[in-house]
Amino acid sequence: MKETGLWINGDWREASGTYELKAPYDGKLLAKVAKGSPEDVKVAIAGAEQAFHSFKKWTAYDRAEILYKVVNIMRERKEELAMTLAQEAGKPLKTSRSEVDRTIATYQFAAEEAKQYRGETIPMDAAPGGANRIGWTKKEAIGVVAAITPFNFPFNLVAHKLGPAFAVGNTVVLKPATQTPLSALVMADIFKEAGLPDGALQIVTGSGSELSDALITHPAVKKVTFTGSVPVGLKIKEKVGLRKITLELGSNAALIVEPSVPIEKIVKRCAEGAFSFSGQVCISLQRIYVNRKVYDEFVQGFVEETKKLIVGDPLDEQTDVGSMIHPDEVERIVSWIEEAKSQGAKVATGGEFTERQLHPTVLIGAKEDMKVVCEEVFAPIVSVIPYDTLDEAIESVNASQFGLNAAIYTNVLTDAMKAADEIEAGAVIINDIPTFRVDNMPYGGVKMSGYGREGVKFAVDEMTELKFITMKTVF
Repeated sequence: MKETGLWINGDWREASGTYELKAPYDGKLLAKVAKGSPEDVKVAIAGAEQAFHSFKKWTAYDRAEILYKVVNIMRERKEELAMTLAQEAGKPLKTSRSEVDRTIATYQFAAEEAKQYRGETIPMDAAPGGANRIGWTKKEAIGVVAAITPFNFPFNLVAHKLGPAFAVGNTVVLKPATQTPLSALVMADIFKEAGLPDGALQIVTGSGSELSDALITHPAVKKVTFTGSVPVGLKIKEKVGLRKITLELGSNAALIVEPSVPIEKIVKRCAEGAFSFSGQVCISLQRIYVNRKVYDEFVQGFVEETKKLIVGDPLDEQTDVGSMIHPDEVERIVSWIEEAKSQGAKVATGGEFTERQLHPTVLIGAKEDMKVVCEEVFAPIVSVIPYDTLDEAIESVNASQFGLNAAIYTNVLTDAMKAADEIEAGAVIINDIPTFRVDNMPYGGVKMSGYGREGVKFAVDEMTELKFITMKTVF
């Protein structure tokens, strides 16, 4: 039986307690995980603060070299890392490999960004009284970053916090999701091997409700970056005060399908966007608004593609859809489906479930005020809703409290540009699903979807302070 410790100041430390980590797919006991305390958090923050004073002085070249070494180590251990992810998250193995590939790319982007972040010169003489002066800006590391990450992308979303922080010389105290700590803990050894100085990365595992206050309110923490639920994110924002914060929260990502596109060429992609990792993706395709002229054709093709997906063991190479993260989530979402059915929605396919899995489910006849439409389902469910005009579709997309990613399929340029201008979202994806993301694009939402942006370059901007310097050249 694997037993884990806390990663404190470059070494493993026992915690006062442990909790059992079980596989989402079959409930098999995977490990006994160290359960940290608020005191452990304080020790970790103190160590990170001390390490920051020396790490911030490292050259950009040396910081980049560490990140490049992490990339190389992860490439060598790719299959092992994918297996860890599949076991603790219930993510299909082939999808887990894709996440490891993306994680490698994220650290590579961070290595490159370490050499690219820069300030600018300011034309001082452009202002009255600015003659005989030069001015310039520089970006400086801010100090200790508190990072709280979710279960659904336990390698890549950790990388989006660690990579940018280390690229500029910050240190990090990481609290990974309770269900997926192993993916984070393995990175401790990888960063140690790559040459990251002791204390620059601290990992405290355990209950978020027990540890978060100590983590986000400590005066030495200069930045909080959180990916998770809206209620928790709002509580964190209330407590952080004037310090920097990035929140990536909820979504009910929408897609508009215009009649100008070939339906047969997009339905498979739509099924991928709706049901990948059992819909437990922040930008999982949840609402599809289809022009009434092609609605029947789309539903038929989409249902056919959905039925082709293989639900099974995440360690099986053929599996497309694995398990939900916890049996409670299956119970929750089944109740949402039943509620939608009682209000007039119909199941076009799917709806079958076991204790730990829900088959990909397509709903028709759903209304905007149903939970399966207006709230974040975070499950393999998608509602297909007809519309008559593009204005009507855009209005429906914008009616949501969320605004992370949204998308439109159209071959009419003016309609694409109209959607780009009028859709209220952090990103508008044209001629692809809203689930599309690459790791160097800005990523974050508006409204209740969050605050700030990730994507390596953009995370770096939010993990540095801009300093202005001016010098008088003539006395």
